[in-house]
Amino acid sequence: MAFKNKKIAFVFPGQGAQYIGMATDYLSMHEDFLENLNNFEKQTGFDLKEIITNGPEERLKETRFTQPAILFHSFCAYKSLMDKIKIEPDFVAGHSLGEFSALVANGVLSVQDALYLVHKRGEFMINANDGQAFAMAAVLGLSPEVVYEICEEASKTALVVAANYNTPIQTVISGTQQGVEIATELAKEKKAKRVLPLVVGGPFHSPLISRASIWLAEELDKIEFSTSTIPVVSNVNAKPETDVSQIKLNLINQVTGSVLWVDSIRYLKSQGVEVYIEFGPQKVLSGMITKIDEKATVFNIDKFEDISKVISDLENI
Repeated sequence: MAFKNKKIAFVFPGQGAQYIGMATDYLSMHEDFLENLNNFEKQTGFDLKEIITNGPEERLKETRFTQPAILFHSFCAYKSLMDKIKIEPDFVAGHSLGEFSALVANGVLSVQDALYLVHKRGEFMINANDGQAFAMAAVLGLSPEVVYEICEEASKTALVVAANYNTPIQTVISGTQQGVEIATELAKEKKAKRVLPLVVGGPFHSPLISRASIWLAEELDKIEFSTSTIPVVSNVNAKPETDVSQIKLNLINQVTGSVLWVDSIRYLKSQGVEVYIEFGPQKVLSGMITKIDEKATVFNIDKFEDISKVISDLENI
């Protein structure tokens, strides 16, 4: 439903927003949150609370831990706001792994199942590459269309794809090391402001990790998905979805498909969404959204102390 006659979307960040100590303020206040982590340890054998609280940073950066850590933080922020004020969003959306967080928020997945799934997803995304030299890089200052054309040209020699369409002037590319190097040179020729190599564990959102899609599909089949009336806007096509079978298929295709974040926010804008609440560490998506829709009102809940301010600000919009 609309909040004070304004449509609202809940959004959830992906990998890269993590930091040591994230979510520890929520853990100190809510026994249920600790139970979620205890159950995760029983499922996987890993003490995620220790990794979140004390790191070290290299451990937290491991994709199999980063993904559940960020989802857990997002859930804590979301649940803590819902305990204070009841808001039903018109849409939910998430960036890459954030789509799983979004599916917890709209009731399609339980948080326990989602934590397990993104942990396995993280393992699969690393293991699927099979030793091939890879790279990812952020291209700044060129339009998504130009970056797409650059990848098409570079791929005539070695595979590289536009993996994340983050803003109208920032697109992340992913693929073989040679493909990314060729695309980087082409981007510089096209007068890109910068091309920043990214430190990552695999060529995410590229065909090089196609086996991860197969493995994830097998895990998804073991999990119960519930129906929801709140649409999730999918990364792979920037369209709203409530059908469980299609949601599963979108999650599978998302592993190797591009994250269409720009198109997703443009779709939400076209549906009249004016207000966004980002749940999770830091303010990565908040920055992206304002670059796509300058008129959007964006709030972020990272720490528990952010909640009271967001509630106050929401009441004044």
